[in-house]
Order: sequence, then C-alpha cells, then structure tokens
Amino acid sequence: MTKQVIRTSHAPAPVGPYNQAIIASGDMIFVAGQIAIEPRTNQIVGIYDVAKQTEQVMKNIEAILAASGAIMSDVVKTTIFLANMNDFPVVNHVYGRYFNTESAPARACVQVSRLPKNVLVEIECIAVIPSDE
Repeated sequence: MTKQVIRTSHAPAPVGPYNQAIIASGDMIFVAGQIAIEPRTNQIVGIYDVAKQTEQVMKNIEAILAASGAIMSDVVKTTIFLANMNDFPVVNHVYGRYFNTESAPARACVQVSRLPKNVLVEIECIAVIPSDE
C-alpha cells in the first residue's frame, strides 16, 4: 500500500498529530474530520450558528479534496458529528447542497458530548479519486 499525505493552505491546518487527508494506494482519500475554521484567519466561523459552521466545514472538505485531485461527487462515505442532534435538519439542509440526492455518499450521523474548540459540527469523509483512464 502506498500512502500520500495531503496538505493545503485552503483548509485549516491540523491541530494535533494528524493530517488533513491521506491518499491510500493511490485511489482512496481519507479526509480527517473538519470543523468550522476559516483557514485564512484560523478562527471559528459562526460560533453559535450551525448553518454557517456546516457551510465552512463543507468548504474545507472541498478544498482538501481539490488538493487531492477529487471533487465532492467522488465522496463515498461521510460521518457527521453533532454537538446537538436537534441541529440535524439544519446541517442536513446545508450538506444536501453539496451532494446530488441520487449519488450522495453513504453517511452516519452521531451526537457527541463535545467537539474540538466547542464547535457544533464536524464532518469526515472518504472519497475515491477518479482514475486517469
């Protein structure tokens, strides 16, 4: 198995011993959980606004995928972590703007007791990078 680390300045830098993403065996990318950090300012977006936070999270994921040669339609699995499951409808609405209903990835959504920097939402994903064939 080959492993390639992905880093982009268009998404927040890791805040611990992990990378933004890893491409495994040249065709799968595992994107680390993204929170609502605006990479230019390194500040949390929408402190109490889950819609704004979700929008920033999705932009961060897009940036990391782009740095890997992938796009949102290449995502095959996501996991959403929520500080409050009551935010699910709002997060789902923003999330739904990024994926075509017919080809949306598999997904899990869980409520957790706390997220890094006390954000409201975190999303990780797995994508398959298109081959050059």
